[in-house]
Amino acid sequence: MSGLAFVRMARAVRAQLGSDHRTAHVLRVARTAARFARAHGIDAERARVAGMLHDLARLYSADRLLRECERRGMPIDAFERANPIVLHARLGAELAREQFGIDDEAVLSAIRKHTVAAEVMSPLDEVVYLADGLEPGRDFTGRAALASLALRDRDAAMRGVLASSIAYLTRRSLDVAPQTLAAAGRYGLGKEQRSV
Repeated sequence: MSGLAFVRMARAVRAQLGSDHRTAHVLRVARTAARFARAHGIDAERARVAGMLHDLARLYSADRLLRECERRGMPIDAFERANPIVLHARLGAELAREQFGIDDEAVLSAIRKHTVAAEVMSPLDEVVYLADGLEPGRDFTGRAALASLALRDRDAAMRGVLASSIAYLTRRSLDVAPQTLAAAGRYGLGKEQRSV
């Protein structure tokens, strides 16, 4: 994708989101994903596009997320029904296909898995997941160290971000998605870290 095409995509994403704050986040995720991808010999262009399009449905209400997923015949599991916000990832992949003509399954997979992760993740899925959690606008203790780690060791960074996410949700008495717990097991988090 040319620089001009990417600028056009960024403008269209901004119009879709209708939020300068969210647009700034997706731009940072796109840049961070491309940086992580280059560090690991992964296609940086795919990472940049997935990062740019990952939050297309993030600002939808819970009712709209459920309605739009149901209208497309997308299956909704019990966790998603109880926590519709996580549907923005899978619905976002559908919007990327419908509104931006993205038919690259690798990019769509990275968009689908950027929020709750999954037991099976491609290297591209991983860098977009890590970029979403570690982009410079995030403000939590250890973010910079994890971002540095993500440039050297993706598996270790995945363990760190998953552990941080589970700890964050647990501190707030929020449920952890089954997909996140499956990913935690896959990346070698101990049982105690999966039930903080």
